[in-house]
Amino acid sequence: MYNRDYLSNNTNEHSQESSQAQLMSFLKATYQLFAGSLLAATAGSYIGLEIVAFLMGPVKWLLFGAVIAMVWFVIPKVKHKPGVNLLALFALTFMTGLMIAPLLASIFAMPGGASIVGQAFLMTSVAFGGISMFAMTTKRDFSSMGKFLMIALIIIIVAGISNIFIQSSLMQLGIASVSALLFSAFILYDTQQIIRGGYDSPVEAALSLYLDFFNLFISLLQILGIMNSNND
Repeated sequence: MYNRDYLSNNTNEHSQESSQAQLMSFLKATYQLFAGSLLAATAGSYIGLEIVAFLMGPVKWLLFGAVIAMVWFVIPKVKHKPGVNLLALFALTFMTGLMIAPLLASIFAMPGGASIVGQAFLMTSVAFGGISMFAMTTKRDFSSMGKFLMIALIIIIVAGISNIFIQSSLMQLGIASVSALLFSAFILYDTQQIIRGGYDSPVEAALSLYLDFFNLFISLLQILGIMNSNND
């Protein structure tokens, strides 16, 4: 009996160690791809600032449509195909960098614009790091937030589309503020999903984290930009 229990305990310990090693490997790959995605987006933004006039109008909507198609259709189909999945991920994040170029150009045109962009990026990085650490260490389960977050996201998207026609800076400030809170919650939710095995591909996991970071950055950039323009 003693020998059987001993062997059973050793097997369980080995299984737990193997599972932990697999999780750490998955997390390492995910955050490496996340960092690569940020670099690809930065390259897209840099190039986008050089051709910002071209990116206005119909091209902006074409880019938006291409990004949506990549997120919902292309990435899920190629996420397990080596090489192709990385190409798709970095192409997608590069396009988001192009998309944000007009917003960056308008912020850079403001007095102290570079400082505003730097401040927004720093705030996003600190928030992302802090929320991620909390998600990794807390014992609370936030998996029940999924439906609420998706409903809130749909409401925000509808409000944002409406404001394209209304053109209210006050409404945009409200949307950006709610979006900042929403995507902070998404960072918490998605990080826990990754830790608990909710993703079967580091590419898809990295994309989720990147989109959370990207949208939080945009929200904070809009908030700071609107507040700065009001002060002027």
